[in-house]
This record gives sequence, C-alpha cells and structure tokens, in this order.
Amino acid sequence: MKQNDQEKEGFAYTYSAEEQKELRAIRDKYTEPEKTETPLEIIRRLDSGVTQAATTAALIFGILGALILGSGMSLIMTDILAFPILTRFLIGIPLGILGGVLCALAYPVYRRVYESRRRRVAPEILRLTEEMMK
Repeated sequence: MKQNDQEKEGFAYTYSAEEQKELRAIRDKYTEPEKTETPLEIIRRLDSGVTQAATTAALIFGILGALILGSGMSLIMTDILAFPILTRFLIGIPLGILGGVLCALAYPVYRRVYESRRRRVAPEILRLTEEMMK
C-alpha cells in the first residue's frame, strides 16, 4: 500500500510564467500549425500554377533551342572537331535550323500549356469566386 501512495503522489514542479512562455515558444517551433487556406489564397495558388507551368515549358523549349542553335553555329564557325568544312556545314546547318525551330516553338508551347491548364482550373476558380462574391 505504501508503494501505491508514493506512485500517486509523484513529483510535481511548476514553472514560472516566464518559463512557461519559453516552453510554449520552443514547443511551437516543433509543432506544425494547422494551416487553412482562404478561398482567395486557393484562387491565387491555382492562378499562379497555370502561368508557372506554361512559363516553365516555354523556357525549356527556348533554352534548349538556343543551346542547339549555338552548337550548330559553333560547328560551322570554328575548327574544334577538325572535320572538313563540308562535314561541319552538313552537321551545323541542320542543327542550327533545329535550334531555331525550337526557339520559335517556345511561344506556341506557352500558349498551349497555358490554355490547357486554364481550362482545367477554370471551374474551381469560378466556383470559389462565386462563393466569395455572395
């Protein structure tokens, strides 16, 4: 019986108000706050996702095209590979044309990705804006 009484009593220590405040601050650093998005934040996130995806696709096409175009020009204008001039022209000109075509396709790719993403998120954005305007 004596042992049960000791277990119930235990050791209790109370911290001062300052220490309590410090403990809460430390605990808050390690706990994930519950984050609820407002409808406006959701709309902003959806809208930015549309333009970011389109911009990324266009940048990939444009940068890749510029690199290929530059490689073709470099083949033609330099003597790096020690190929005969005719071979360098036969390789460099098509590479340059391919790179130019990829650069030219960057904007149509942007428009296509943008329109595709916009059609996909439009119903959700319209629904949220209708709720907010009521």
